[in-house]
Amino acid sequence: MSPTALSVEVVDGVGELRLTRPELLNRFDEVLLGELGPALQSLGDDPAVRAVVWTSAGKHFSAGGDTDEILASHSDPAHLDAGIARGKELYRTFAGFAKPLVVALHGHTFGVATSLVLLADAIVTTPTARLSDPHVHMALVAGDGGAISWPVNLPLIKAKRHLLWGEPLTGQEAFELGLVSDLVDSPDKVRDVAFDLAARVAALPPIAVQLTKATLNAGLAARVDELLDVGFANEAISNRSADVLEAVTAFKEGRPGTWTGK
Repeated sequence: MSPTALSVEVVDGVGELRLTRPELLNRFDEVLLGELGPALQSLGDDPAVRAVVWTSAGKHFSAGGDTDEILASHSDPAHLDAGIARGKELYRTFAGFAKPLVVALHGHTFGVATSLVLLADAIVTTPTARLSDPHVHMALVAGDGGAISWPVNLPLIKAKRHLLWGEPLTGQEAFELGLVSDLVDSPDKVRDVAFDLAARVAALPPIAVQLTKATLNAGLAARVDELLDVGFANEAISNRSADVLEAVTAFKEGRPGTWTGK
C-alpha cells in the first residue's frame, strides 16, 4: 500500500523522504511510525539511490510525539509494548542507515523527530528554527532515542542541560554548538542547500562514502546497543505515571502542570 503520511521520490541518485501532513504538524502518530522506517529502508535498498534528503511540508518540520498515543499507551499495556517495538525498530533503521542522509530542517522540530534528525550526516537549518526534546514537559523520559542522539553530538553536560530542562535550541545556537552542520538565512533556502549537499556526496565513490560513514558511526552503533533498550524501558515506566495524564491535560488546557511524582 502507498504511504499516507509521507512521500518518496528519487531523482538523479538522490532520494527524497518527505513528511506530507502539515495539517497534523507531521506528528509521529501510529501511522507515521509504521510508514517512516520502511520508506527509509526502501531507499537504502535501492541501488540507484546514493544519498537521501529528509524534508517536510508545512511551517514546522515535525511536532514529534502524539498526545493521543501517550494516553493510549498509558491505558493499554499492549499498545505501549507495540509502540516501544515500533520505536526501537525505527530508531535502529535511522541509526543504521548506510547511505548519506541530509535533513532539510526548515522549521521547528520536537521530541522523537529531533532524535531522528540528529542521526543525520548533515543538517541544514535557519537561525530561527528550534530544535527541542520536551519529553520531560510531558512527564516522560527522553527514552525513544534522545538520550543517545543528543550526547553523541554534544558534550554530555550540554545534552543534560537540554534534555533535563526540555528547553529548545535555536538553529543559531545549534550551529554554534556543532549540533547542525549548515546554516542558511531563510527557510526557502534550506531545501536547495540540502539537495546540493546530497548531490555532491552522491557523485562520490559510493563504497568509500558508505564505509566512511560506517566507520564514523561505529561508536554510535555501540551507544544504541548500550542505551536504547534502557531508554525505552524507562520511558515506559514514566508513561504509566499519573503525572503523564496531568501533563497531557495541562498541555491541552494551556496551563502549567501540577505534579505528584506518582
